[in-house]
Amino acid sequence: MEERDRYRGDAGADDAGADGDADSEAGETVGTTYDQARWTDDGAYEPLLAEKDQTEVSVGSEDSPLPDDLTRDSLELPALSEPELARHYARLSEMNYGVDSGPFPLGSCTMKYNPKFTEDLAAHPAAAVHPDRPDESLQGLLAVAAELQDYLGRIGGMDAVTLQPPAGAAGEFTGIHIAKAYHEHNGEDRTEVVIPDSAHGTNFATAAMAGFDVVELPSADDGRVDVEALEAAVGDDTAALMLTNPNTLGLFERDIEAIADVVHDAGGLLYYDGANLNALLGRARPGDMGFDVMHYNVHKTFATPHGGGGPGAGPVGVVEELAPFLPTPHVRERGGGGDGGAGGDSYERYEPSHSIGKVHGFEGNWLVLLKTCAYIARLGDAGLADASAKAVLNANYLAERIDLEVPYGPFHHEFVASAGDRDAADFAKRMLDYGVHPPTTKWPEIVDEALMTEPTEAESPDSLDDLAAAFNAVASEDDSALDAAPERTAARRIDQVEAAREPRLSWHALEEE
Repeated sequence: MEERDRYRGDAGADDAGADGDADSEAGETVGTTYDQARWTDDGAYEPLLAEKDQTEVSVGSEDSPLPDDLTRDSLELPALSEPELARHYARLSEMNYGVDSGPFPLGSCTMKYNPKFTEDLAAHPAAAVHPDRPDESLQGLLAVAAELQDYLGRIGGMDAVTLQPPAGAAGEFTGIHIAKAYHEHNGEDRTEVVIPDSAHGTNFATAAMAGFDVVELPSADDGRVDVEALEAAVGDDTAALMLTNPNTLGLFERDIEAIADVVHDAGGLLYYDGANLNALLGRARPGDMGFDVMHYNVHKTFATPHGGGGPGAGPVGVVEELAPFLPTPHVRERGGGGDGGAGGDSYERYEPSHSIGKVHGFEGNWLVLLKTCAYIARLGDAGLADASAKAVLNANYLAERIDLEVPYGPFHHEFVASAGDRDAADFAKRMLDYGVHPPTTKWPEIVDEALMTEPTEAESPDSLDDLAAAFNAVASEDDSALDAAPERTAARRIDQVEAAREPRLSWHALEEE
C-alpha cells in the first residue's frame, strides 16, 4: 500500500481544512483523519474532581504544633467512588497523547517507548529504600549504583561515573563545572566554551550559567564541524568544546579525532553531550573518540521516562584525570565481604579529593536509575547494539519515504527535513489531525522551516509508514488546511506567543481570569 493511500477515503467537511473541502488542489490525500477524545461543545471540558463533588471533612488540628494561621478545622475533598475516579482519569488520558499512544518523533528529545517491566521493578516494595541511612544498611542500593556506574563507564568509554545529576541539563551543568574546577586546580583561568551553531540550546545556557563566555562555531557546508574555523576559535582561554556526535542533523563527525587534537592542543577539554548516544550504543564510545567528560540522557538512551518536570537522571562520566572532581558522595567498592552487594563485596560512599560538592541529594534519583540499570541488564551487549542499529535504520527509512526536502545525509538516529515555503509550526499542527505526534520544529536554524525527526528504534515498519503518510498528506494540502489546524484534537489551535509570555501554571490562575 502506498503511504498516501493510508489517508484516502470518504471525508466529511469536518475532516477537511478550513474551507471544508476534503479534496485539496494537490489531490485526494486528505481522506480519513483522526479524532482525539474531546468535548464537542466549545468551552466544555472534563470537570475537575473537586467540581464533581465537594464534601466537607473535619480535620483534627487542635493539637497541631503549627500556628493557627496555618491550620484549619475542615477542608473540602471529593468523595467519589472508584468507578468515578477510574473514568475521570481514563477520559483525561484519552484527551492526551504520549509514547503509549503512538510514535512520538521529537527530534533530539528522543521520546522513546518506556518498557513496563522497569516500572514494575521500581514499584517493588524492596526498591522503596530511603537513602538517608548508614552505608551498612544500604548495601543493595549501593551495589546497584556501583553496577550502573560500571555499565555506563564501559558504554561511554569513561573511567568514572557519577549518578547524582537529576536530568540531562543538570548533567551538562555538572560536567562543565567539573571542567572549570579542573582548570582552576591547574592554576588556569580559562573563560570560554566553544559550541557549534547546531548544538542543543542547553549547551549555550549551561556554559553561560557556569560563568563562561560562549564562542559560537559556524558549521561547514556539509553540516559538520568546520575544523579550520575551530582552529581559529580555540586558544589559551578555551576551557572546553561542547559537542554531540552524531550532531543534531543526525550526521557523524567524521573528523572527530582531528577535532579532539585541536581542542587538546589548546589545553581545553572535549565535552560530549550525550543526547545522541543512542545512535552509537554498543558500537562506538565517546571516550575512544577523545572526549574527556560526558553526560548520559537516560530517558533518551535507556528508555526511562522523560522527566518533563518530574524526576529524571543525567549521569556524568569522566576520564581518570577528572575523577577527583566528581560530586560528593560517590559510590565505590569497599571490598572485604560485607553483608550486601554482588559477590559478597561491600560498598561505601566517599568524597573525591577535589570534589565540586553536591549537585543533588544522595546518589541521584534512585528509582529512575534503577530503571536504567534494569534496561541495560535486560538488553545486554547484543540488545544495546541492536537498538542503535534499528534507530539508525528507522531514521533513514523514514527520511526516504517522505515527500519533503531533507538537505543533509546519510543519517544516524535522526534527520532534519524542511517544510519549504510552509510554516513548520503550521505543518506540525496539521500532522496532529492525522493521529501522529509531529517532529520538533524550527530547529536547528541552519535548516529553513526545520522538521527535526527521530522515530527511535521502537517503531515498526507499519508505524513508520503511518508517519510517512501523515507527512505526505500534509505536504499535499493547501495552506487553508494548515492555517486552521489542528481541528481534531482536545486542545485546538493555541496562541503560542501568549502562552510563552503569560503562562497559566495553575487552575486557580485560569479561574481568576
